[in-house]
Amino acid sequence: MDSQSPRPLSDDELHALVDGQVSAADRGALEARLGLDPNAQARMTQWKRQSQLLRGLHRSVLDEAVPSPLLEAARQTATARQSADRWWRLGGMAAGVMLSFGMGWLANTTWQAQQPGSMSARIPASNEFVRQARYAHAVYAPEVRHPVEVTAAEQAHLVQWLSKRLGRTLKVPNLSAQGYELVGGRLLPGDTGARAQFMFQNGAGIRVTLYLGAMQTPAQSEAAQEAAFRFTTDGAVPSFYWVEQGFGYALSAPLQRDALMQLAQAVYQQL
Repeated sequence: MDSQSPRPLSDDELHALVDGQVSAADRGALEARLGLDPNAQARMTQWKRQSQLLRGLHRSVLDEAVPSPLLEAARQTATARQSADRWWRLGGMAAGVMLSFGMGWLANTTWQAQQPGSMSARIPASNEFVRQARYAHAVYAPEVRHPVEVTAAEQAHLVQWLSKRLGRTLKVPNLSAQGYELVGGRLLPGDTGARAQFMFQNGAGIRVTLYLGAMQTPAQSEAAQEAAFRFTTDGAVPSFYWVEQGFGYALSAPLQRDALMQLAQAVYQQL
């Protein structure tokens, strides 16, 4: 590298720009260096898009007042937030988002436990399942360096590991006929236990995620509709999802309904 060339922007400097946490005096110099760093520009674009997707998923609740039980649960997790910096260094933005998600989910669960008659308790389990699937897609699909925990190169290990954690023999569908190749997968938390996410990508860079895991046994009226595919465009990412014998599957991607339906049918036939 030319000794006169400015050094590349660090992750901390990029985060400061994305989050607006930089002084006016420093912004000009950072933006000048950003203009000379194509890699940093690409990462910054990805992170901004990720932030927009996350906000889109929860736009309906952004202006709601925070319930006092939830505030109390949040205070109980304050010590966990002190480790946030370590997570940012280890995993970048995705790790920081998932740490916040984990603490928020813990607080939300505590609040729901104290509110048996709340609206959340009346939401069908399948609706909550697909919401979590879309959230997981929005967090990890834009990731450049860490989209998965275990790559496709270790597919046998990935399947064995996730099968053990989910307590069920899993199978990764082959979508090469549809133009998608496996990127890898990861373990995720769910409201009834561990969940898995498999990620696929085509030549155009479009990523599809398959989210799966055990669900609570639904009411009899809902169980009668389990096998049918259901399509949802709620939030920022369209999804097809279905439930069979207490196990849920959700396929999410930024695709038109027909294209996503073809992929869902291919997945269903192989699982």
